[in-house]
Amino acid sequence: MSIPQLSVVIPVYNEEEGLPTLFGRLYPALDKLGIKYEVVFINDGSRDSSAAILREQFQLRPDVTRVILFNGNFGQHMAIMAGFEHTRGQRVVTLDADLQNPPEEIATLLAKMDEGFDYVGSIRKKRSDSWWRHIASRAMNGLRERITRIKMTDQGCMLRAYDRNIIDAINGCKEVNTFVPALAYTFARNPGEVVVEHEERAQGESKYSLYSLIRLNFDLMTGFSVIPLQWFSMAGIAISLLSAFFVVFLLVRRLIIGPEAEGLFTLFAIAFFLIGITLFGIGLLGEYIGRIYQQVRHRPRYLIQAVLDKTE
Repeated sequence: MSIPQLSVVIPVYNEEEGLPTLFGRLYPALDKLGIKYEVVFINDGSRDSSAAILREQFQLRPDVTRVILFNGNFGQHMAIMAGFEHTRGQRVVTLDADLQNPPEEIATLLAKMDEGFDYVGSIRKKRSDSWWRHIASRAMNGLRERITRIKMTDQGCMLRAYDRNIIDAINGCKEVNTFVPALAYTFARNPGEVVVEHEERAQGESKYSLYSLIRLNFDLMTGFSVIPLQWFSMAGIAISLLSAFFVVFLLVRRLIIGPEAEGLFTLFAIAFFLIGITLFGIGLLGEYIGRIYQQVRHRPRYLIQAVLDKTE
């Protein structure tokens, strides 16, 4: 079989309400490109009828549709990794199933790649998210860029395009947890970005909570940099020096003025502050140790129940 020029990877998790609309917009947009393509859907253990709907779509368009069925929920990025391992296209585009990123924008990413870019991210022109997600994303973006040196204007937008060489490099990685766009950025020779439209979720509900966004950024920071550990070490040194000066100050004060009882609560406040810093450091260290623990177990990152592909 001839190799497709484009592969579109779409993770699906409980999207039964929006899948028909996605199909109605995705395939016409890809047909309009006039190139050979394939669409790889990954059902990430959906508890609704998403798997059945994907089977029906495979039967309708088996020439360009492939479906990977997980036997459990392994997360969006593991679904994307599985999709990458089953793609054949010279270029690969990732797309969310919720239609917040319009499929019609795929042509915009491909046009940017034609300019010589091997990895193209997207920036949402006008985000249709809640205010707290705007603030959280902006704060996390700034923190991530300072820690990892990975520059992504809008890391929350999954509409991205990758050259085949980058996909092969990602498939060669055996990390248990990873943030795919950041991993691709480290392999890219000439990364770029384009501005795309962003729409409100028409049906279903968002799978990302504030806790999920925080967890994602913890994975991102601990997976691509040891700077957080270095920062904590420097903070520990600074606090130790300040504590030493404070102890000397209290000793001198006691010798000159005498003992004090009024400063007891100040000491309590300082002690609680230092305890909080210590607990944060233990948690940060635990993140790194947890990643090592998950990696050395050598458990499979995901389990595939079935693959729907007319060539297999």
